Amino acid sequence: MLKNSRKKLISLIAFSAALGFGALEAKTLTFTSFGGAYQTSQREAYLKPFTAKTGIKINEASYDGESGKIIAMVNAGRTVWDVIDMEQSEANRLCEEGYLEPIDWDSMGDKDRFIAAGINECGVGSIVYSYVIGYDGDKIKDGPTTIQDFWNLKKWPGKRGLRKNPKSTLEFALVADGVSLKDVYKVLGTDAGLRRAFKKLDQIKDQVIWWSSGAQSAQILSDGEVAMTSAYNGRIFNANRDEGKNFKTVWDAHLMEIEVLVVPKGSKNKKEAMDFIRFASTPKQQAEQTKYIPYGPIVKDAIAFVSDDMKPNLPTYAVNLAKGRMMDPEFWNENGEYINERFQSWLLR
Repeated sequence: MLKNSRKKLISLIAFSAALGFGALEAKTLTFTSFGGAYQTSQREAYLKPFTAKTGIKINEASYDGESGKIIAMVNAGRTVWDVIDMEQSEANRLCEEGYLEPIDWDSMGDKDRFIAAGINECGVGSIVYSYVIGYDGDKIKDGPTTIQDFWNLKKWPGKRGLRKNPKSTLEFALVADGVSLKDVYKVLGTDAGLRRAFKKLDQIKDQVIWWSSGAQSAQILSDGEVAMTSAYNGRIFNANRDEGKNFKTVWDAHLMEIEVLVVPKGSKNKKEAMDFIRFASTPKQQAEQTKYIPYGPIVKDAIAFVSDDMKPNLPTYAVNLAKGRMMDPEFWNENGEYINERFQSWLLR
């Protein structure tokens, strides 16, 4: 009797495994993102619900977006991250270089569910965020309304915060110098345009405090180290909601960027990682993230589940959308390395 029961148990386990349910040992994924309020929003909208639904435990790591560690672990054959949140332009570059797994789009459902810019060979778009200008409304009553105002040290004295990265910083500089938003990459793609951007930055360079993380951009504004700063729109919103700040967002010439979810080459949990990305690409889960941070969903149907109170805070809200443009991932993919070298040299001057 005992022997027959054991045989039945073994048969049941084998049958379950054949259906894809039957791991005797629970899988664990490692999810890597940018930390802070943004990763908190992902934890609440995606990680916790995915674990509740599948039983798959998710460990978390954070990074600053630099790809060196990803390249090193893949080259060494020791890929320990399974799903990574990444800027679209960086994902495109790593995909071309063979460091990311291609996405099985058939398993993700109809591509028409996504806005076109969110569909990539090795990445599935998750959110649209924006680089904006923020200032403290309690300290500046008649605040700036344009990117040009950011350079007006006479009317609004005080330090300025800028991202220590050419992306967004150089685009803002050219727009402040009179380049139309639609032509910014055409100009930035020339040596004369690059020199023009650095010359414009020279006007405020000695007043700039450079930030590297989204949390830092909000912190230097909160601490009064700067009068205004470039920042991710979500960081400005969260400081108001969570810390009672009265930060204002300048949407003029805001630069929209898409974040994508990718699976690094050599992940030992590739199937489960793809399952997670598919789960995170459902309308209700993407709308759920907007409860925690105001970044626009990539899945079109998600907007129907976003609260009316949150919609005006999204970069993709019609009024805001009309004032900005999407950053060009192909431009940065092709020119980023060279421009970054020029940027780093300029910083040392």
